[in-house]
Amino acid sequence: ATMRDALVEALRGLASDGDDRPILVTGAGGAFCTGGDLAEFGTIDNPATAHLIRSAANAAPWFDRLADRITVRVHGAAVGAGAELAAFAGRVEATADAWFSLPEVGMGLIPGAGGTVSIPRRVGRQRAARMCLTGERLDAPTAVAWGLVDELVA
Repeated sequence: ATMRDALVEALRGLASDGDDRPILVTGAGGAFCTGGDLAEFGTIDNPATAHLIRSAANAAPWFDRLADRITVRVHGAAVGAGAELAAFAGRVEATADAWFSLPEVGMGLIPGAGGTVSIPRRVGRQRAARMCLTGERLDAPTAVAWGLVDELVA
């Protein structure tokens, strides 16, 4: 949650700074992004309040707004929100060890970080539905072939 909030704040600042320099988004450690903070899920009883909080802390609108400036470089896992947010970027690069998955269905959820919008834009509705409904792991070469990734990089 802390990383997500910092990312939203950084993107909000970049959107209003009047600069048009390129933005490179990468992950730290062994993965690009392993998704939402599962400890947060279901902690707010009131659905309206939960929606307001999720909306305020959602990076997807900022990725979408800044897409023409954003390049995402994925290494390792891009799971759930990691895959969904990456798909909003104007350019997605991935290393050979990168993989993508939307595991939300296994938790009784739908992709909630904008993936029902961003993923179909890149791979089409049928492949997006396959990803959403199966949660299968997509390797980097397949992600390139499908259009989720623009280029494999070292």
